[in-house]
Amino acid sequence: MLTVLGTQRHTCDGFTRRELLQVGGAGLFGLSLPRVLAAEASPTRLPARAKSVIFLFLFGGPSQLETFDMKADAPSGIRGPFRPTTSRTPGLQICEKLPRLAGMSDRYCVVRTVNHRQNDHNGCHYIQTGHPMPPAQRGAALVDATEKDWPAMGSVVEYLDQKQGPRDFPSYVYLPNRLGHIQGYDRSGQYAGWLGRSYNALATEVRKRDATDNPYFRDCTDAELDFRIAGLSDEPSMTLDRLNRRHSLLAQFEARRRDTLTDPEATHDRLRQRALSLLTSEKLRQALDVRQEPARLRDRYGRHLFGQAALMGRRMIEAGARFATVLWDAPDGYSWDSHRTNADVEKYLLPGLDQTLSALIEDLHQRGLLDETLIVCVGEMGRTPKPDTAAWGRGHWSYCFPALLAGAGIRGGTVYGRSDRDAAYPVEKPVSPEDLACTVYHALGIDPHGSIRDRQDRPTAIVEGGQPLRELFV
Repeated sequence: MLTVLGTQRHTCDGFTRRELLQVGGAGLFGLSLPRVLAAEASPTRLPARAKSVIFLFLFGGPSQLETFDMKADAPSGIRGPFRPTTSRTPGLQICEKLPRLAGMSDRYCVVRTVNHRQNDHNGCHYIQTGHPMPPAQRGAALVDATEKDWPAMGSVVEYLDQKQGPRDFPSYVYLPNRLGHIQGYDRSGQYAGWLGRSYNALATEVRKRDATDNPYFRDCTDAELDFRIAGLSDEPSMTLDRLNRRHSLLAQFEARRRDTLTDPEATHDRLRQRALSLLTSEKLRQALDVRQEPARLRDRYGRHLFGQAALMGRRMIEAGARFATVLWDAPDGYSWDSHRTNADVEKYLLPGLDQTLSALIEDLHQRGLLDETLIVCVGEMGRTPKPDTAAWGRGHWSYCFPALLAGAGIRGGTVYGRSDRDAAYPVEKPVSPEDLACTVYHALGIDPHGSIRDRQDRPTAIVEGGQPLRELFV
C-alpha cells in the first residue's frame, strides 16, 4: 500500500516508488524489474492431476430432467416422459435411456447446479472460456466470434505450452468441425480471441452428404469419416517434394518482404510455420486415421460422427494433444436444442451419448489413461422445467443444468450440488462457468487466477473470480 508523505509517495516499508524502481532496475537479489513483471504475468504451475482434457461439448443444451437430474416426484407437467433408473451411486437416479452410464456411475461425478444468465446459445462462449461474452458486432445472427472474445480454455493451454518451447503436436484440437460451421455460422467461444490466432485450435472438418443430412444421428461410412485439417490443402497431387519447393520459394519471398518492412509480422510467420509443420507431420497424419482402430472398438464408440470424433479425441491426446474438444453440433439446426419435441432426444441423442461417453470412459480406463485425463461433458445450458409443447419440447434454460466429470482424480460415484424440486434453480452449491473453468485449469496444474499477456503485452487474469471445485477430487 502507498502512503503520501509530502510530495513523495512511500510504501509501507519506507521506500519511495522511484527507489523501488531503481532497485528493481539494478537487480534486487539478482532479479531485474523486467523479470519481476514477466513472472507476474505468468500463471503459477501447480501440481497437475491431469495431463490432458477431453471436453465433450453438447451444443444446444441437453435437458437436466431427461439426463442426470430427474425429478420423479415433480408434477406430471414437469418431470418428463422418461422414467428414472437406479445407478451404481446411492441416491443417483438418471434417465432410463442412459443404461450404460447408469452401470458405471461409480467412475464419474455429476454436478447438478451449473448456472449462468446468458440464456441463449451464446452461452457457448461462457462455457468454453469461463468468461461472459463481451459486446461486439457479431453478424446478422449475432453469434459470430470476434477478436474481442476471451480465449477458449484450450487456447490458453496452447498459449502456455508454446511459451514452454517448441512442441511436435498441437496442444488444442477441435473435433469433428468448428462450432457452427456445418450450419454456416462461426460461433464464439472456440477460438483464441484477443490472445491471437496463433493459439487457435487445430480443427478438423468432416463433410456431410447434403443439406438435410445429420451425421450425428446415423452410421457414417469411412469415406465420410475422413477427418481433414480445416483450411489446409488436401490435394492428392501435393507431394512432399512439391510442398518443400513451394516452402523454399515462399521463404525467399518472405526474406525480400522483410527487407522493405519494419514489422516482421511475427504472428503471420508463426501461423505459416505451424501450417507447414502440420502438413508435413507424420505423427498428425497417423493420429487422424481413425481407421487404424479395431472395428470392434469403433463399433463400441458408435459409427456416427460424435462416436468417431470422441475416439479421435482419445487418439489425439495419445499423440500429444492436451485439450481436445469433441463437439455434438446441430447440422439440422436443432439437435440438443429440443424446442419442438423430444423425439430425437429419445431416438438418437440419449442413446448416442450413452454409447459414446461410456465407451470413452471404459477405453481410457483400460488403456491406463483415465487417471491422467479429465473428461468434462456439458452443454451451454439446460432446458425449461415446463415443456413448450405437448411433445415435450423444452426451451432454453441456463439457470440450472448438469455437467459430468470423470478421470484425473475425480471422485467417482458422487453428486455435487442440489437443485430445487423442479430442477429449475440451485438450492445447494451453485456452480458458475468460472468455477468450472477454474476446476479444469486446476486439474491441469494451471493457476486459474494467474495472468497471461494479451497482444498489447498487458497482464490479464485467466479467470476472473470463481474457485476450483476441490471437493470433486480425491
